[in-house]
Amino acid sequence: MTNYKAKKSNLNKLMQQNNSSLEALEEKTNIPMDQLDQYTNKKIMNLSNAMTISKELNCQIEDLYEWKTEE
Repeated sequence: MTNYKAKKSNLNKLMQQNNSSLEALEEKTNIPMDQLDQYTNKKIMNLSNAMTISKELNCQIEDLYEWKTEE
């Protein structure tokens, strides 16, 4: 069975592609700015926030990160 681990956040890249910013994302998702900022670095999103952000940025949840696979 293959396991997946989030390696690197794609949040900044996805915001650029959608002409969005952390401020706009905070306003549209009601996720606090400091938490969104942590997601751009190393903190992994919980499933609810990942779904909310992915819908706002018109992407799939798996697009939010680069993934590492482990067998």
